[in-house]
Amino acid sequence: MRINRINPDGVSIAGCNTIYAPKGQAGEYAPLATNPYRGCGHGCAYCYVPLITKQPRQEFDAGAVLRKGYIEALTKDARRYQAAGIGAQVMISFTSDPYHLGDTRPTRRAWEIMLAHGLAICALTKGGTRALRDLDLFRPKRDAFACTLTSLDENFPRKWERNAALPADRLVALQRFHDAGIFTWVSLEPTLSVEASLELVEETHEFVDLYKVGRANYLPMTRKTDWRDYTHRMLDQLARCNAAAYIKRDLQPYLPPDYPNPLRVPQHH
Repeated sequence: MRINRINPDGVSIAGCNTIYAPKGQAGEYAPLATNPYRGCGHGCAYCYVPLITKQPRQEFDAGAVLRKGYIEALTKDARRYQAAGIGAQVMISFTSDPYHLGDTRPTRRAWEIMLAHGLAICALTKGGTRALRDLDLFRPKRDAFACTLTSLDENFPRKWERNAALPADRLVALQRFHDAGIFTWVSLEPTLSVEASLELVEETHEFVDLYKVGRANYLPMTRKTDWRDYTHRMLDQLARCNAAAYIKRDLQPYLPPDYPNPLRVPQHH
Protein backbone atom coordinates (compact mmCIF):
# COMPACT_ATOMS: atom_id res chain seq x y z
CA MET A 1 0.00 0.00 0.00
CA ARG A 2 1.41 3.37 -1.04
CA ILE A 3 2.01 5.83 1.81
CA ASN A 4 0.99 9.40 1.04
CA ARG A 5 3.84 11.22 2.74
CA ILE A 6 3.15 14.92 3.19
CA ASN A 7 6.06 17.22 2.35
CA PRO A 8 7.50 19.66 4.94
CA ASP A 9 5.34 22.45 3.45
CA GLY A 10 2.37 20.68 5.07
CA VAL A 11 0.19 20.79 1.98
CA SER A 12 1.77 18.83 -0.88
CA ILE A 13 2.36 15.10 -1.20
CA ALA A 14 5.73 13.57 -2.02
CA GLY A 15 5.76 12.03 -5.47
CA CYS A 16 2.77 13.97 -6.80
CA ASN A 17 3.89 16.01 -9.78
CA THR A 18 0.58 16.90 -11.42
CA ILE A 19 -0.80 18.58 -8.31
CA TYR A 20 2.23 20.20 -6.73
CA ALA A 21 3.38 23.04 -4.46
CA PRO A 22 4.83 25.86 -6.58
CA LYS A 23 8.18 27.29 -5.50
CA GLY A 24 9.76 30.72 -5.51
CA GLN A 25 7.69 33.63 -6.80
CA ALA A 26 5.04 31.21 -8.03
CA GLY A 27 4.62 29.96 -4.48
CA GLU A 28 3.38 33.42 -3.48
CA TYR A 29 0.27 32.86 -5.56
CA ALA A 30 -1.07 29.52 -4.45
CA PRO A 31 -0.34 26.64 -2.04
CA LEU A 32 -0.99 24.07 -4.80
CA ALA A 33 -1.17 24.24 -8.58
CA THR A 34 -1.67 22.12 -11.66
CA ASN A 35 -0.84 22.84 -15.29
CA PRO A 36 -3.09 21.11 -17.84
CA TYR A 37 -1.66 22.78 -20.94
CA ARG A 38 1.60 23.39 -22.76
CA GLY A 39 1.64 26.66 -24.68
CA CYS A 40 -0.90 29.44 -24.46
CA GLY A 41 -1.79 31.69 -27.40
CA HIS A 42 -2.53 34.91 -25.52
CA GLY A 43 0.76 36.25 -26.84
CA CYS A 44 1.72 38.29 -23.77
CA ALA A 45 4.96 40.06 -24.63
CA TYR A 46 6.26 39.88 -21.06
CA CYS A 47 5.59 36.15 -20.54
CA TYR A 48 8.51 34.23 -18.99
CA VAL A 49 6.96 30.76 -19.37
CA PRO A 50 8.57 29.75 -22.71
CA LEU A 51 11.99 30.04 -21.05
CA ILE A 52 10.88 27.79 -18.19
CA THR A 53 9.17 25.20 -20.38
CA LYS A 54 11.99 25.42 -22.96
CA GLN A 55 9.65 26.11 -25.83
CA PRO A 56 10.38 28.30 -28.84
CA ARG A 57 8.32 31.47 -28.43
CA GLN A 58 6.57 30.89 -31.75
CA GLU A 59 5.47 27.41 -30.63
CA PHE A 60 4.30 28.67 -27.24
CA ASP A 61 2.28 31.50 -28.78
CA ALA A 62 0.67 29.16 -31.33
CA GLY A 63 -1.83 27.96 -28.73
CA ALA A 64 -2.42 25.69 -25.77
CA VAL A 65 -2.19 21.90 -26.10
CA LEU A 66 -3.38 19.49 -23.39
CA ARG A 67 -0.45 17.66 -21.84
CA LYS A 68 -0.34 13.99 -22.78
CA GLY A 69 -1.93 11.81 -20.10
CA TYR A 70 -2.86 14.84 -18.01
CA ILE A 71 -6.39 13.81 -17.00
CA GLU A 72 -5.25 10.38 -15.87
CA ALA A 73 -2.31 11.82 -13.92
CA LEU A 74 -4.52 14.45 -12.31
CA THR A 75 -7.01 11.82 -11.21
CA LYS A 76 -4.28 9.71 -9.58
CA ASP A 77 -2.87 12.70 -7.71
CA ALA A 78 -6.32 13.89 -6.63
CA ARG A 79 -7.03 10.46 -5.13
CA ARG A 80 -3.82 10.65 -3.13
CA TYR A 81 -4.64 14.12 -1.80
CA GLN A 82 -8.09 12.92 -0.81
CA ALA A 83 -6.64 9.89 0.97
CA ALA A 84 -4.28 12.21 2.87
CA GLY A 85 -7.15 14.47 3.90
CA ILE A 86 -5.79 17.51 2.05
CA GLY A 87 -8.40 19.85 0.56
CA ALA A 88 -6.34 22.98 -0.17
CA GLN A 89 -6.96 25.21 -3.18
CA VAL A 90 -5.36 24.11 -6.43
CA MET A 91 -4.71 26.88 -8.96
CA ILE A 92 -4.79 26.61 -12.73
CA SER A 93 -2.32 27.67 -14.02
CA PHE A 94 1.27 28.91 -14.18
CA THR A 95 2.29 27.66 -17.63
CA SER A 96 -0.79 28.60 -19.62
CA ASP A 97 -4.28 30.04 -19.11
CA PRO A 98 -7.27 27.92 -18.02
CA TYR A 99 -9.44 29.94 -20.43
CA HIS A 100 -7.18 30.28 -23.45
CA LEU A 101 -8.51 30.69 -26.98
CA GLY A 102 -8.59 26.98 -27.81
CA ASP A 103 -10.48 23.97 -26.44
CA THR A 104 -10.90 24.55 -22.70
CA ARG A 105 -13.14 21.58 -22.00
CA PRO A 106 -10.20 19.92 -20.18
CA THR A 107 -10.22 22.86 -17.75
CA ARG A 108 -13.76 22.05 -16.69
CA ARG A 109 -12.92 18.37 -16.47
CA ALA A 110 -9.95 19.21 -14.22
CA TRP A 111 -12.17 21.28 -11.92
CA GLU A 112 -14.68 18.42 -11.73
CA ILE A 113 -11.99 15.87 -10.84
CA MET A 114 -10.56 18.04 -8.08
CA LEU A 115 -13.97 18.85 -6.64
CA ALA A 116 -14.91 15.17 -6.64
CA HIS A 117 -11.82 14.44 -4.53
CA GLY A 118 -12.35 17.14 -1.92
CA LEU A 119 -9.97 19.78 -3.24
CA ALA A 120 -10.74 23.49 -3.56
CA ILE A 121 -10.09 25.32 -6.82
CA CYS A 122 -8.75 28.67 -7.99
CA ALA A 123 -8.56 30.08 -11.51
CA LEU A 124 -6.01 32.70 -12.57
CA THR A 125 -6.89 33.92 -16.04
CA LYS A 126 -6.80 36.63 -18.66
CA GLY A 127 -9.65 34.89 -20.47
CA GLY A 128 -12.36 37.19 -19.13
CA THR A 129 -15.93 36.09 -19.65
CA ARG A 130 -14.85 32.77 -21.19
CA ALA A 131 -14.55 31.68 -17.55
CA LEU A 132 -18.26 32.23 -16.90
CA ARG A 133 -19.02 28.84 -18.45
CA ASP A 134 -17.67 27.24 -15.26
CA LEU A 135 -19.11 29.65 -12.70
CA ASP A 136 -21.58 26.98 -11.57
CA LEU A 137 -18.69 24.84 -10.25
CA PHE A 138 -17.24 27.49 -7.93
CA ARG A 139 -18.32 27.51 -4.26
CA PRO A 140 -18.24 30.60 -2.04
CA LYS A 141 -16.91 28.72 0.99
CA ARG A 142 -14.06 26.95 -0.83
CA ASP A 143 -12.99 28.49 -4.11
CA ALA A 144 -11.53 31.62 -5.73
CA PHE A 145 -11.44 33.38 -9.07
CA ALA A 146 -8.60 35.69 -10.13
CA CYS A 147 -7.54 37.84 -13.07
CA THR A 148 -4.22 39.35 -14.07
CA LEU A 149 -4.65 43.05 -14.86
CA THR A 150 -2.04 45.50 -16.11
CA SER A 151 -4.13 48.44 -17.29
CA LEU A 152 -7.68 49.64 -17.95
CA ASP A 153 -6.56 51.28 -21.20
CA GLU A 154 -7.59 48.87 -23.95
CA ASN A 155 -4.79 50.05 -26.22
CA PHE A 156 -2.20 49.06 -23.61
CA PRO A 157 -3.09 45.34 -23.43
CA ARG A 158 -3.43 45.19 -27.22
CA LYS A 159 0.33 45.72 -27.31
CA TRP A 160 1.36 43.67 -24.28
CA GLU A 161 -1.37 40.97 -24.11
CA ARG A 162 -2.51 41.01 -27.70
CA ASN A 163 -4.78 37.94 -27.69
CA ALA A 164 -6.02 38.03 -24.09
CA ALA A 165 -9.48 39.30 -23.21
CA LEU A 166 -9.66 43.07 -23.03
CA PRO A 167 -9.67 44.67 -19.57
CA ALA A 168 -13.38 45.51 -19.63
CA ASP A 169 -14.19 41.88 -20.36
CA ARG A 170 -12.03 40.70 -17.45
CA LEU A 171 -13.79 43.16 -15.14
CA VAL A 172 -17.15 41.73 -16.17
CA ALA A 173 -15.95 38.25 -15.19
CA LEU A 174 -14.63 39.48 -11.83
CA GLN A 175 -17.92 41.25 -11.13
CA ARG A 176 -19.99 38.19 -12.03
CA PHE A 177 -17.95 35.87 -9.81
CA HIS A 178 -18.10 38.44 -7.01
CA ASP A 179 -21.86 38.74 -7.36
CA ALA A 180 -22.10 34.95 -7.10
CA GLY A 181 -20.34 35.10 -3.73
CA ILE A 182 -16.98 33.81 -4.95
CA PHE A 183 -13.74 35.20 -3.48
CA THR A 184 -12.03 37.31 -6.14
CA TRP A 185 -8.45 38.50 -6.38
CA VAL A 186 -6.34 40.39 -8.86
CA SER A 187 -2.71 39.93 -9.78
CA LEU A 188 -1.13 43.35 -10.23
CA GLU A 189 1.96 41.84 -11.79
CA PRO A 190 3.77 42.67 -13.91
CA THR A 191 3.49 46.36 -13.13
CA LEU A 192 4.08 47.92 -16.53
CA SER A 193 2.73 51.31 -15.50
CA VAL A 194 2.63 52.64 -11.96
CA GLU A 195 -0.31 54.93 -12.68
CA ALA A 196 -2.24 52.11 -14.37
CA SER A 197 -1.85 49.79 -11.36
CA LEU A 198 -2.98 52.52 -8.96
CA GLU A 199 -6.00 53.21 -11.15
CA LEU A 200 -6.90 49.52 -11.22
CA VAL A 201 -7.27 49.45 -7.44
CA GLU A 202 -9.38 52.60 -7.51
CA GLU A 203 -11.74 51.21 -10.14
CA THR A 204 -12.08 47.59 -9.01
CA HIS A 205 -11.85 47.49 -5.20
CA GLU A 206 -15.61 47.20 -4.71
CA PHE A 207 -15.66 43.73 -6.28
CA VAL A 208 -12.11 42.48 -5.59
CA ASP A 209 -11.33 40.83 -2.25
CA LEU A 210 -7.53 40.81 -2.51
CA TYR A 211 -4.72 42.27 -4.61
CA LYS A 212 -1.38 40.56 -5.10
CA VAL A 213 1.04 43.35 -5.87
CA GLY A 214 4.33 42.74 -7.65
CA ARG A 215 6.74 44.49 -9.95
CA ALA A 216 8.22 43.80 -13.36
CA ASN A 217 11.69 42.42 -13.89
CA TYR A 218 13.92 42.46 -16.96
CA LEU A 219 11.68 44.80 -18.98
CA PRO A 220 13.47 47.86 -20.40
CA MET A 221 10.45 50.11 -19.85
CA THR A 222 10.55 49.53 -16.07
CA ARG A 223 14.29 49.78 -15.41
CA LYS A 224 13.91 53.36 -14.22
CA THR A 225 10.80 52.70 -12.13
CA ASP A 226 11.18 53.86 -8.54
CA TRP A 227 9.84 50.72 -6.86
CA ARG A 228 10.09 52.19 -3.37
CA ASP A 229 7.92 55.13 -4.39
CA TYR A 230 5.50 52.77 -6.14
CA THR A 231 5.18 50.58 -3.06
CA HIS A 232 4.42 53.53 -0.81
CA ARG A 233 1.92 55.00 -3.27
CA MET A 234 0.24 51.62 -3.60
CA LEU A 235 -0.03 51.25 0.18
CA ASP A 236 -1.67 54.68 0.34
CA GLN A 237 -4.09 53.72 -2.44
CA LEU A 238 -5.00 50.45 -0.77
CA ALA A 239 -5.64 52.26 2.52
CA ARG A 240 -7.87 54.86 0.84
CA CYS A 241 -9.91 52.10 -0.77
CA ASN A 242 -9.89 49.90 2.35
CA ALA A 243 -8.58 47.12 0.11
CA ALA A 244 -6.69 44.01 1.22
CA ALA A 245 -3.42 43.07 -0.43
CA TYR A 246 -0.38 40.85 -0.34
CA ILE A 247 2.84 42.63 -1.31
CA LYS A 248 5.16 40.23 -3.11
CA ARG A 249 8.75 39.61 -2.07
CA ASP A 250 10.34 41.86 -4.68
CA LEU A 251 8.59 44.84 -3.08
CA GLN A 252 8.76 43.76 0.56
CA PRO A 253 12.05 45.58 1.26
CA TYR A 254 10.11 48.83 0.86
CA LEU A 255 7.37 48.00 3.37
CA PRO A 256 7.17 49.72 6.76
CA PRO A 257 8.64 47.48 9.48
CA ASP A 258 5.27 46.77 11.10
CA TYR A 259 3.25 46.28 7.91
CA PRO A 260 1.07 43.11 8.18
CA ASN A 261 1.70 41.04 5.08
CA PRO A 262 0.86 37.34 5.60
CA LEU A 263 1.72 35.06 2.69
CA ARG A 264 -1.43 32.98 3.04
CA VAL A 265 -4.88 34.34 3.75
CA PRO A 266 -8.12 32.39 3.27
CA GLN A 267 -9.11 32.80 -0.38
CA HIS A 268 -12.76 31.99 0.14
CA HIS A 269 -15.77 33.39 1.99
